[in-house]
Amino acid sequence: MTDVSFHDYATLGATERSALLARSETDLSSFLERVAPIIEAVRTEGDAALARFGQEFDKAALSPDRLKVSEAEFEAAFDAVDGAVVESIRFGIDNIRRFHEEQKPEPMWLKEIRPGAYAGDRFTPIRSVALYVPRGKGSFPSVTMMTSVPAMVAGVPELSIVTPPAPDGGVDAATLVAARLAGVDTVYKVGGAQAVAAVAYGTETVRPALKIVGPGSPFVVAAKRALAGVIDTGLPAGPSEVVILADDTVHGGLAALDLLIEAEHGPDSSAYLVTHSRRVAEEALAALPEHWARMSPQRADFSRAVLCGRHGGIVLTRSVEESYDFVNAYAPEHLELLSQEPFLHLGHITEAAEILMGTHTPVSIANFALGPNAVLPTSRWARSFGPLSVTDFVKRSSIGYVTAPAYPEFAGHARRLAEYEGFSSHALAVSELRDTYLKPRG
Repeated sequence: MTDVSFHDYATLGATERSALLARSETDLSSFLERVAPIIEAVRTEGDAALARFGQEFDKAALSPDRLKVSEAEFEAAFDAVDGAVVESIRFGIDNIRRFHEEQKPEPMWLKEIRPGAYAGDRFTPIRSVALYVPRGKGSFPSVTMMTSVPAMVAGVPELSIVTPPAPDGGVDAATLVAARLAGVDTVYKVGGAQAVAAVAYGTETVRPALKIVGPGSPFVVAAKRALAGVIDTGLPAGPSEVVILADDTVHGGLAALDLLIEAEHGPDSSAYLVTHSRRVAEEALAALPEHWARMSPQRADFSRAVLCGRHGGIVLTRSVEESYDFVNAYAPEHLELLSQEPFLHLGHITEAAEILMGTHTPVSIANFALGPNAVLPTSRWARSFGPLSVTDFVKRSSIGYVTAPAYPEFAGHARRLAEYEGFSSHALAVSELRDTYLKPRG
């Protein structure tokens, strides 16, 4: 028997059900207070603050003149990473690129709205974007792949990566390999709230960016929120979360196996198995200790903290319909439909950032190799945000073109509505006065 959090959904009141939906970053007030002086220090002190915070928070041997990864460090990274790992990075990048190339919008489209009048959209890349790659509880070349590739497909001309330094002042070698293979050559050794501030304001070394994307800790999320008026902070991506919806066609041990995938990221993650099958729930409970015994001690401890805490565990419902209700209320970052017939369930799910179907599509495959982006909205933001995509790296301009023959009809309607709303200049611009300026000069 384990001390995994077990919730009999039918017995829970409204307050208890609502508590299941909370994430570790739901209340950011304490984090906002703690990041405020960090942001101000970076704004006023620049590189000196970044080096100091690198030493203080990351225990990194770092000086202001070593904040940017050198070409020699890139070359050393390829020597340090096993060739098989490099091949897997190439495989993932290739699939991610294939997927995101299909997302890329046409540069421009125009439609004839009325005879002689055209309207449409034009898409151009954002000029500069910073990609946040976390490191605190692990190394994430996969995040480098997921953020860099769609940005490259979109054609962003100025790309940079910010990532926390290691104690030796370096950067994870596989992250550098993934960056170079994806096409990104600028990497800064800075993480946390100070990284967000650095790319928002710029420093002597770090070039400012118009936007920052990528997942991070509550400190990173808080810094993004605090700096949202300075830099576009993109979709809200915080600590990892997953819901495994399992029906009675699968073994609970399999559900437990997949439940651990995101739970092992850290104690601030969230992970639930939801099922209407008591057999599946009991099999999962029985299997978890066996799975933990096969994991590294640190990752096992992280996942125990999640599954035995307030943001994870097993939810037993009375019916599959009640399971759907829980999933849609939770609006998870990752959702697995663990079933021999997953398409029977798909139509009932409306609120999830990523939906992985069947018994052969665990989150592991999606995180590293399948192609769809694994940078996803967390903390119920899946209700209004989607996964990171090529469209996050482009901006849209509306295009309008009215020809002389079409103008009179449009001008009449526009003038009528302008006068109704009380905008005299709007009305004058489409009045007879315009006609006098359009007459050929004689």
